[in-house]
Amino acid sequence: MESQLGLIEWVREALDEFPDNFIITDPHISGHPIVYASRGFLKMTGYMKSEVIGQNGRIFQGPGTSRRSVMEIREAIREERDVQINLLNYRKDGTPFWILFHMCPVFNKDDGRVIHFVGVQVPISRKPRRLGSGSGRNGVHLCEEGSRMHDVVYGPCRREVCSDSLLELGHVLALDSALDTDRGFEIEEPCEASDVEKRKADTAISNILSMLTHYSELTGKLVCGKRCSLSGVGHLSSSLNISLGRIKHSFVLIDPHLPDMPIVYASDAFLKLTGYARHEVLGRNYRFLSGLDTDPSTLCQIKESIQMEQACTVRTLNYRKDKSSFWSVLHISPVRNATGKIAYFVGVQMEEGNKKQEGHGLSLEMRQLSAVGAVKVAVRSSSMAAGPSKSL
Repeated sequence: MESQLGLIEWVREALDEFPDNFIITDPHISGHPIVYASRGFLKMTGYMKSEVIGQNGRIFQGPGTSRRSVMEIREAIREERDVQINLLNYRKDGTPFWILFHMCPVFNKDDGRVIHFVGVQVPISRKPRRLGSGSGRNGVHLCEEGSRMHDVVYGPCRREVCSDSLLELGHVLALDSALDTDRGFEIEEPCEASDVEKRKADTAISNILSMLTHYSELTGKLVCGKRCSLSGVGHLSSSLNISLGRIKHSFVLIDPHLPDMPIVYASDAFLKLTGYARHEVLGRNYRFLSGLDTDPSTLCQIKESIQMEQACTVRTLNYRKDKSSFWSVLHISPVRNATGKIAYFVGVQMEEGNKKQEGHGLSLEMRQLSAVGAVKVAVRSSSMAAGPSKSL
C-alpha cells in the first residue's frame, strides 16, 4: 500500500477518522487483497483487522450471495470503472446482511494506471413487511423463517470459508447452486437501497477520494478519482495486473509501442532480485540496470531483437539498487494479443548460478520458457476478455 499511495502512519490515522464502512484493495498484488479496512467496516462485519488485511473480498460472501452480483463487480474491476450494487454479505459469525456496495478505482495521476480500488459498504435498512399470504406460523414471514433455518444449516459452512481456501470456496459455490434449485431454502429476499443510502455511499466515496488526493499531494505520489490520459505513458488493465501477479518468476513487461520502450509491469520477484520498488522501475527502459562494466553490445542486441520482433537470450552484467553487481541471463520474447499483433515484450531475468530460485529441478532455460508461456496466456486472455473494440 505504501508504494502506491504513500500510506504512512499519519495518512492511516486520517483514514481512521472517517465514520464510513470501507475497504481499500490493491489489484497489483496477487489475489487482489484488502490493504486497508476502516474501523466502521470491522465493527460492521465482526472481523479483526488482522483477519481482513491480505484477504480477498470474497471472504464476506456466502451461500446466499448472488453470483451474478459478484460477476458484475468483477467485470467493473476488469473494466476499471465504478459500480454500485445491492449485495448480500456475511459477518464473521455467519449472519447475513444486505449492503449497498459502491466501488471505484483510484488512479495514478502521473501515468493513469489504476493503483487501488475503494469499496464503500452502506447497510441497507430492512423495511417492515405487511402480513399476508406469504406469512408463516405466528405471522412470521417465510423468508425470515428460511433465513433462520439457513443460519442453522449453513452457518458453519460460512465460517469455514473465511480461511479463503479455494477448496472451501468451491463447497460454498456448490451450496449456492443447491440453494438456486431448492426454493425451500431461499433465505433472503433482495433488498433495494433507498435514495438516502445511495447518497450516503456517493458522499463517502467523494470524501475518501478527496482525502486521498489531498494527502497524495503531500507525499508526492499523486492520485485522482478519474484517469488522466498522458501521452507516451501506457497502463495495464486491472485484470491483466492480477493475472501477471500470479506468476512467481522474475520478469518485466516492455511496451515497444511507446517512446524508449518503457517497462510497464515488473513482477515481485524482479523487484526482490534488483532491490528496486515498483514505482522506481515502471516507465524506465530496461537499460537502467546496466552499469560501468555492462557490455554495451548486449543492450544493442536486446534493442535489435525488439525492433525485429524476435526472441533472444543474452548474458549480461546488471546492477542492483544498492550498486552491487550480478550476472543474469535475460530472455526476451514477443507477446501477442488475441488478434495476433505484438502487444508487449516479456523479459525474464534470472540470476546466473542462483540455485535457490524456484524451479523444481528444471533448467534455467525451461524456467524462463515457462514464465514466457504464462505471460502470453495472461495477455491473450485479457485481450480476449476486453473484446475486439478495446486494445491493450
